Amino acid sequence: MAPSTSKPRVLVLGDLVLDVVLSPERPIESGTDVPGTVGIRQGGSAANTARWLARLGIDTQLVCAVGRDGAGRSLVVQAGNDGVRVRAARVAGQRTGRIGVIVAPGGERSFVADRRAALALAPDHLRPEWFAHLDLIHVPGYSLMGEPIATTARTAVRMARSGGAQVSCDLSSIGPLLAQGRRAARELIASVEPDILFATETEAQAFLGRHAADDLLEHAAIVVIKRGARGARVLAREPDGSALRFDVATAHVSTVDTTGAGDAFSAGFLAGWLTSRAAGRTIPDALHRATVAGHRAAARQLVVTKQELPPG
Repeated sequence: MAPSTSKPRVLVLGDLVLDVVLSPERPIESGTDVPGTVGIRQGGSAANTARWLARLGIDTQLVCAVGRDGAGRSLVVQAGNDGVRVRAARVAGQRTGRIGVIVAPGGERSFVADRRAALALAPDHLRPEWFAHLDLIHVPGYSLMGEPIATTARTAVRMARSGGAQVSCDLSSIGPLLAQGRRAARELIASVEPDILFATETEAQAFLGRHAADDLLEHAAIVVIKRGARGARVLAREPDGSALRFDVATAHVSTVDTTGAGDAFSAGFLAGWLTSRAAGRTIPDALHRATVAGHRAAARQLVVTKQELPPG
């Protein structure tokens, strides 16, 4: 591959929402109060990934839908301030989506999803010029659940592929993905035929129904298993049909809120992968560099999470 001096171009399709984050200092007790913090910030797996791609020097577009309200306007402005070109449909009669995030004292999270306007992204919102000279389209699993956004995501993938772009997908959240059963979940992922697939270990096991994560190579040529404090596992199909498999460790980062770290990892990996391949590096070298870049972005996100202010 000949080295390229232009910025890689990525389009991310999916949610731009408000995160309402509850961080109790001790376990929640029914019928009474516990001390803690309540924060409001920009959220959505797609938006988080887009922001980090832009911060890492990638020419990034975010295709999304928000309500015609103050929250939607503020979120679009903030994403733009991070360098993202936001292609937002403003949906009448629907408020901007909100996600309730409950952060346990150890940092693990539970979510209450109220996606509202985010689901209303329709195929007729897409513009052919957004897909010109595109290197990759990233579609979180959330973008394949609900209508019309799921139809829009598949349409966007076809438009991107017609110009030679790669496709990446993140399983995102196993509860919604498996709501209609494992076969339906696999069909959803197969509908976009990802070149790169991201998953946590828990998501991979639930998606496959077994512990053999290597079998994810049946669903994508490159698979990245995010393992939290233990780093990441990378699997890839070589041109000769053999499988490449390696682990990359990471330094432990202490945190009370891991929200967005997985999306930052995906962005770092994609940025590292695209720039390494554009520089002519071999696939194994590019994958290793991409994984290290993913860890670096995730660690930075854990610091940023503590500092972010409410939007608006």
